[in-house]
Amino acid sequence: MNIDTTTLHLQLPNLYLFRRVTQLGSFQATADALQLPRSSVSKKIAQLEKQLGLRLLQRSTRQLNLTDAGKELLVITDSLTDLLNNTAKLTEQAQAKPSGRVKISSSTIIGQRYLLPLLPHLKQLFPDIVVEINLDDRVVDLIELGIDIALRVGQLPDSSLVARHIGTKSWACFASPNYLKHAPKLDKPDDLAAHQCLIFRHQKLTMDHWHFCSPSGEIQTLRITPSTASDDGRTLVELACMDMGIIRVDPILIQPELKKGQLVPVLSQWHHPDAAPIHLVCLEKNARSRAVNEVWHYLSEHLAEALKEASKPC
Repeated sequence: MNIDTTTLHLQLPNLYLFRRVTQLGSFQATADALQLPRSSVSKKIAQLEKQLGLRLLQRSTRQLNLTDAGKELLVITDSLTDLLNNTAKLTEQAQAKPSGRVKISSSTIIGQRYLLPLLPHLKQLFPDIVVEINLDDRVVDLIELGIDIALRVGQLPDSSLVARHIGTKSWACFASPNYLKHAPKLDKPDDLAAHQCLIFRHQKLTMDHWHFCSPSGEIQTLRITPSTASDDGRTLVELACMDMGIIRVDPILIQPELKKGQLVPVLSQWHHPDAAPIHLVCLEKNARSRAVNEVWHYLSEHLAEALKEASKPC
């Protein structure tokens, strides 16, 4: 008889049932242990015998005896017990303590200023979780790079990702006091043409259009000719602190520089007309490990608190 090996894996539940019958000694004892009807146990053993084309058990009114084929099958499926036991241990370990890798992606400044300070406490809570941090000012593909959780600024496209709003991003202009001391006057946006301006630029995005809303509500857009450009937000902040020019950035991202007086606001009466949401995004719940789920909930709460606190007036 030819056995269809392509469907043999479907008999794994029946193989487990066969082993339980041999351990407990009867269909009835097995049915009681697994809370199944006795007829169901008998039927599944018959299905297994039919699939294999082998008689595994000799049945009588008082007892069951293994045939030679049944004895051999019992031996060669002995690893099935180890497989089930190891799987049970894996489940128990996962439920007892979250562990494993969690990869988090963020833009450079938000990651440096707000994500990284949360990691020591996170690691105290979950010491067996391995956190991998990806700081990049480009929008990266989460699935392609194996990223579990990401911070995203702006409106999100429709996707299977779960998003939680944790803050709002705004923009304003800043420069170092020493730069302003030696620079031309700066009373209105048009004056920027005579200034050194620092802009963000990478292969897919150049942020050289600066928008302003006047005190009277008039919106003005200027195309900025940069003196220096970078694809790293931290670099732009450092350059501004080094008297290299004017930077346009979210005030919550430069709180240390503002408190130290390294940067001061300019064109304060001309605010940016728009704001952008900041989201924490993650895969759907049924696609997350327990470790990812724990980190997701922790960051959702604590990042939102940190960004809210930073947005309060100094």
